[in-house]
Amino acid sequence: LFQLPRSSWQDYRRELISTGGGVFSRGQKSIPLSEAMKRLTGLSQAETTPHQLMNALLKAKVDLIWLGGIGTYIKSSSETHADVGDRANDAIRVNASEIAARVIGEGANLGVTQRGRIEFARGGGRLNTDAIDNSAGVNSSDMEVNIKIALGAAEQAGRLDRAGRNKLLADMTEEVAALVLRNNYLQTLSLSLAVARGTEENSYAIMLMHELEQRGLLAREFEALPQDAEVKARDARREMLTRPEWAVLLAYAKIALNHDLLNSDVPDDEYLSKELLRYFPERMSAGYEKESRQHRLRREIVATMLTNSMINRGGPGFVARLRSETGANAAQIAAAFAVARDSFGLVGHNGSIDRLDGKIPAGLQIQLYLELQTLARRATQWFLRNTQLETGLHHVVERFRSGIEELKASLSDHLPAAALQALESKVEKLTSEGVSDDVAGIIAQASYLQRAPDIVQVAAECDSTLAATAKVLYATGAHFDIDGILRRASDLVAKDFFERLAINRTIDQVFFAHRVFTMQVLNAEGRSERPWESWLAAHEARAQGVLKTIGELLVEKPFDLAKLSVAQGLLWDLATTQSASRP
Repeated sequence: LFQLPRSSWQDYRRELISTGGGVFSRGQKSIPLSEAMKRLTGLSQAETTPHQLMNALLKAKVDLIWLGGIGTYIKSSSETHADVGDRANDAIRVNASEIAARVIGEGANLGVTQRGRIEFARGGGRLNTDAIDNSAGVNSSDMEVNIKIALGAAEQAGRLDRAGRNKLLADMTEEVAALVLRNNYLQTLSLSLAVARGTEENSYAIMLMHELEQRGLLAREFEALPQDAEVKARDARREMLTRPEWAVLLAYAKIALNHDLLNSDVPDDEYLSKELLRYFPERMSAGYEKESRQHRLRREIVATMLTNSMINRGGPGFVARLRSETGANAAQIAAAFAVARDSFGLVGHNGSIDRLDGKIPAGLQIQLYLELQTLARRATQWFLRNTQLETGLHHVVERFRSGIEELKASLSDHLPAAALQALESKVEKLTSEGVSDDVAGIIAQASYLQRAPDIVQVAAECDSTLAATAKVLYATGAHFDIDGILRRASDLVAKDFFERLAINRTIDQVFFAHRVFTMQVLNAEGRSERPWESWLAAHEARAQGVLKTIGELLVEKPFDLAKLSVAQGLLWDLATTQSASRP
């Protein structure tokens, strides 16, 4: 069709259309209905009008409705046709509650009203927003312009002529397309993870909306976003925000973060500026690195890349959450995120999960991503609280990356028997479900490697080896069932944002108390071949008392914030009370 001098819908190759189907003009007076069309639409007459047929098609029981034309065809039950403002399609438009399709894709602008999207999603349907589904077009245009700016500098310098530039542009077509589609993939994945976390994320959605409103960036009513009372009511019903609601918040979160990063020194940081080269196709980085690095929009590109990475991987409420829990600003959070991401090699690990597309159930794949998202969130928070990032990121990344890699390679040597058995069982279960060996190993190790930064730091402060420090930390964690405490804490349902904040801060204090206790054991018994066993032999009664109370807290139901706080206090007392002299 593209190569024809002129074309219309009638130029389609009819033999490629499904049996009983066809391409029809909306201007026809009537359309004959084949038996296949009758079965699909539920219409029984021999022919019908275009408007009636389109209305019936919208209500057909199908997997996917893809909207590619002009017009708004679906609204919410609470909206009138006048509210929609598209009179040409009033006779066709349906309510979202009438849609029987499982998925709606909006290749058109505003094919569904936002309230219609929310109604469809709350009824169990799957959809994003038109901005999400159409983002590749904007992304590819931006990338084309930025590539041409860089190559224009090469032309001016005499390193490239126009014919060479045009050939290079053509040669990079597939790579540019892959980069653009990658951005689409990660953006929609972020929404899937937010929805999969359920009501756990609701309090952070409230926090994010408050922050955006205070900055004058968001008007909830205009965007059909729920007020606090509605979010809390959904919490009580165990109902999360819908995918289209998260899609709007994702967009606003990116706008706000991008603005903050541009108004900071982040785009000028030597380490973070490497994001610039990740933006361009490899042929640009290889042949025109100087032009790429000196791009006149380099700061904007770096800020955009970091913004996308942080929100796509951390979630729409990621930055608002860390601000509330640590008091850090956007620049500090960006630095900590980059250190966490690169120290743990999360780009490569997530890429390994990407390669399981179509090979394992989507629900299982989402769970794998969630494990790494949890690791990224906790690691970012750890680096914010425990390291000095202002003096440069390169040496921090190198120090922790080498330590984490060493621990990964030798983790099975440091875990207590029960923990090692649990790790091996998880690997076996994942591989039996079709997960590749490398990804199964990464995921099974993830919960243990959350403590890797603690191990690296404690080893340095106590002048101990990573192996000795890891053995003590994992052994003490198993002895006092710290993993059990954290599992119960993770299952707690918060009544509001502040209770969620209290839960998360108490969890952080559990980690901190455990780290301080590990240091105490190493400082007291570090010269022993078996530091933990030596400490325990000297303080058995004290340890037994703490263990007994923790056991009672975990057994008694329900487990709540008060019990979590008591467990944290017991561990803190254990960590900070001066040990009696050994006999």
